[in-house]
Amino acid sequence: MSSSCCGGHDKAATPQPVQVGQDNADDVATCPVMRGSTVVKADAEAAGLYRDHNGTRYWLCCSSCGPLFDADPERYVSAA
Repeated sequence: MSSSCCGGHDKAATPQPVQVGQDNADDVATCPVMRGSTVVKADAEAAGLYRDHNGTRYWLCCSSCGPLFDADPERYVSAA
């Protein structure tokens, strides 16, 4: 079983997949730390789950991803 930064959350806090269609494609992003986790940008911003790095905004799926991103942002943005 693989471990993730979000592995300690209960099911209620687990990020849920977002259906991406043409109408909302610009409203969602993928977390750079937890690849595969879809993030609704407005929800992440309201919760403070984003980082700006070198002029680009990155949205995070959970509060655990913030410190990981902060510690080594190049690790996560270079894989984007």
